[in-house]
Amino acid sequence: MARHRSHSVAFKRQVAQEYLSGETLHGLAKRHDLSRNLVRVWVQKYEAGALDDDAAAADTIQAY
Repeated sequence: MARHRSHSVAFKRQVAQEYLSGETLHGLAKRHDLSRNLVRVWVQKYEAGALDDDAAAADTIQAY
C-alpha cells in the first residue's frame, strides 16, 4: 500500500541543499526513505525559488 506523507518546507530545503552540496540521489533517498524522483522535484523547486514561495505561503496561512 502506498504511503502519503507530508514534509515540512524546511526539510525539503535541507534535502535539496544536501543534494546540491554533492550528496547522491541514491544516498539521500535511501537515508531519508524518499523516492529519487521526489528528491529531483524538490531540487528543481529549490533552484526555481518555489520552496521559498511555499514557506511564505505557509507562514501567511498560519498567521490567520
